[in-house]
Amino acid sequence: MKVIDIKQVPKEQVAGSLSSLFTRPVTMQHVIGKELSKNFIITQVNFGRSVRNKFHSHSKEQILIVTEGKGIVATDEGEITVGPGDVIYIPAGEKHWHGAAEGATFSHLYVWPPDTETTQLED
Repeated sequence: MKVIDIKQVPKEQVAGSLSSLFTRPVTMQHVIGKELSKNFIITQVNFGRSVRNKFHSHSKEQILIVTEGKGIVATDEGEITVGPGDVIYIPAGEKHWHGAAEGATFSHLYVWPPDTETTQLED
């Protein structure tokens, strides 16, 4: 067993090609990576005020667990406001975006298999 205190996990600025997926900079905390699990990865994403990612899809299903703030999860069909404790299931291939609500900050954990690929669908 291993207990991880997320407050002790360093926040890293998103850089490189992944940074273009977001409307402004965000930080990530890599909670559980390939070194601990071969079945899933857990990362916390921290969005500043009104920051979101752009429409994208994933090659595998994704689970979001809201940890702080007020956020929005959206598809072409509409937007849903979410808050701490909400769990969102996103099937593989579904076009979506998520991020902080207007004027709010937002954090969520994402859970997915380690070989998941992300395709950005919005410039």
